[in-house]
Amino acid sequence: MGTQDIDWAAYGDIKDAARAGDFGQVVYRARKVTGASQTQLARVCGVSQAAISRLENRGTGDYNMTILATAATELGLPFELVGLANQPSNGTPPVERREFMGLAAGAAVLPLAYIAAPTPAPEIDNSQAAALRVVTASYRRLDASTASPDLSKVSQGHLELIRTLIRNAPDDTYRTRLAPIASEAASFAAWLSWDMGNHGSARGWYGSAVKAAQSAHDPLLLAYQIGSLASFEADTGNPYAATRLIHQARHHLGSHVPPLAAAWLASIEARAHAVSGDRRACEKALKASAHHAAQIPDAEPVAWPWIFAFDERKLAACALTCTARLGQPLHTRLSDQDVESALSNGHDKQRALLTLDVASGYLATKELDKAFGLASRALAEGVRLQSGKIAERARAFRRAYHGASPPSVVRQFDSQLQAIYM
Repeated sequence: MGTQDIDWAAYGDIKDAARAGDFGQVVYRARKVTGASQTQLARVCGVSQAAISRLENRGTGDYNMTILATAATELGLPFELVGLANQPSNGTPPVERREFMGLAAGAAVLPLAYIAAPTPAPEIDNSQAAALRVVTASYRRLDASTASPDLSKVSQGHLELIRTLIRNAPDDTYRTRLAPIASEAASFAAWLSWDMGNHGSARGWYGSAVKAAQSAHDPLLLAYQIGSLASFEADTGNPYAATRLIHQARHHLGSHVPPLAAAWLASIEARAHAVSGDRRACEKALKASAHHAAQIPDAEPVAWPWIFAFDERKLAACALTCTARLGQPLHTRLSDQDVESALSNGHDKQRALLTLDVASGYLATKELDKAFGLASRALAEGVRLQSGKIAERARAFRRAYHGASPPSVVRQFDSQLQAIYM
């Protein structure tokens, strides 16, 4: 499509759209630069023209990462301009782009078990590595509304495939190229184990993710994986381990920390302080997170490729969680608009957890009907999604109520909890 030797850095409008998180606009402007029509791009991406139109008009919302990655690859766009982990694109010959496009499109339509089958490949190239990364990204999107036990089986098969390719790699160059992909897949396996309530396996997978990131010699990825482990420790009641890990992550980032990374790490630090009951330190970390988030629009788009956006909704969600951990009423830190923003999360599991945080805020002001009504809805979602994390958070919410003679709304919630077998 005429994408060779395009200096994308010279197109300020594309960089501006990338900074704003409007990746559809990035694709639209890049398509205009290359002279391709929506129909042409749709054909090589294996989708309809309407799908490309929807992608280009998505704004700052959630994206289908498979289509986004294949469109960027075909147009020759660096992956960081569309919010994905960086992969070689401008230097990849057209034939390899076509091969990647076929692999990635296949990932969207083949049965998951087939994609994840651990079959060694005879050789490794850029397109193969990119396709493996897209599969991981696709699983992450499915996580929003899919039960973790169902995803865990195929994601671990996918990780075993990556490990097989690493074992069969002809030299260290190929192993280093696949190390970050293995790190991302192991991190996702940890996330799923965490959601299922299997904390031992989660720690093990996060450890594997950190080791693979070290092998990749990528300080940004290493800091992200250490930060992910810190998030796990904070939310599972180990705030001091979490703060130590956050310091380690910052050390690996050095003096030039991307604003998005700084905002994300500060939000984890705030949650850790909230769990330990340190209100002053929590408030300081929340302010730091908001300060860094305000600088994101002016930063280079290559900020933190594993997180699509850190915006007002993320800030509100963090403040909401901190308020719940501290046992404070909602109005302590949040307006009604903040609560509404936090609950607009399109991830079913995350929204259920945040709903329990809102319920905790109402519990702090003894509004029992509202509190247990919301908690009941969130728990029902946890049952549907087989989420041990949601179930345990619901139990913690119930333990926070100490009434001597529970009213009917509390007794009904107790019955709902007792009926859970996960």
